[in-house]
Amino acid sequence: MKFHTEYLWFNTHQRREYINITGKVEDAVEKSGIQEGIVLVSAMHITAAVYVNDAESGLIQDIDDWLENLAPSGMNYLHHRTGEDNGDAHLKNLLIHHEVILPVTDGKLDLGPWQQVYYAEFDGQRRKRAIIKVMGE
Repeated sequence: MKFHTEYLWFNTHQRREYINITGKVEDAVEKSGIQEGIVLVSAMHITAAVYVNDAESGLIQDIDDWLENLAPSGMNYLHHRTGEDNGDAHLKNLLIHHEVILPVTDGKLDLGPWQQVYYAEFDGQRRKRAIIKVMGE
């Protein structure tokens, strides 16, 4: 079995951003040389997430609105007793989750017709990373 690892670095301009990383994941699969296997994509921070969905701007805004409704920023979260102000970002991470596992078939990322891979940042404006781990034959 072959393994290939890459890291993506982010330093967003906004506190919350949704970044399409599908091309980066496809590039990593191609570099790996595998024909059949899987790729793990994982945010390496507890205030970010990775998800698969449509790359439609209205839907991305709907996702952001939904997350903000469920875990609003500016609330007096108990986590803020530590001196942090990002309690909502931790909760948004739990709603979306920190990773996805995707199939690789015939040497290509095997997504459905509208599926795209996104890195979701909920406490940005500082340097963070995600890992891409390709595994297969």
